[in-house]
Amino acid sequence: MELIDTFFNGPVLLRAVPILLRGLGNTILLGLVSIVCGTLAGLLVCLVRLYAPRPLRLLAIFYIDIFRALPILVLLIMIYYALPFVGIRLSSFLSASLALSMVLAAFTAEVCRAGIESIPRGQFEASSALGLPFWLAMRKVILPQAIRVIIPPLTSNCVSVFKDTALASVVAMPDLLKQATDAQAQMANPTPLIGAAILYLAFLWPLVRLIGHLETRARLRAGRP
Repeated sequence: MELIDTFFNGPVLLRAVPILLRGLGNTILLGLVSIVCGTLAGLLVCLVRLYAPRPLRLLAIFYIDIFRALPILVLLIMIYYALPFVGIRLSSFLSASLALSMVLAAFTAEVCRAGIESIPRGQFEASSALGLPFWLAMRKVILPQAIRVIIPPLTSNCVSVFKDTALASVVAMPDLLKQATDAQAQMANPTPLIGAAILYLAFLWPLVRLIGHLETRARLRAGRP
């Protein structure tokens, strides 16, 4: 009974639900903003990495390598706490979304590069023979085929972004984890943390199953069992 009263206290959980739902809303908003910005930036970095002049390609490779290796927490702390020393002050939400977007862009760039390079070279040559401009061929011919390859890993990266939003609590953003820890302190009971874990699971588990479904479809399209 002591275990239940401590970690699964019903009255405490009911009092904490409104607080946790506000945090969940902030978590979802942060994740969506980071995913949209990071995906678009990653596609741009990918195209620079593949088709830009050599100096820009090297710069894109450097960006990808650095931000794939740099922990998000370190980057977030640098953005939120170090930039004010050079006169740039960002809110906790902007700092978190910027850090998550920059790291996601690096991973997305590599995923998109693998998808584009998986398209047979003949597709590029056929588009050129038809007189299609590069960007039109990329938009109408190459990317629609590559998207089938890159959707499963991109979806997996999106789930990782939603999980990494919990790091925003370090810079006092009122995300789900921060709201849960605040509620725990106010109510002197860890039950809100259990409630936050349940909300994370309820939100992310369907996305995990979606990834499995997409990977299965990708294997079937490729003719693999």
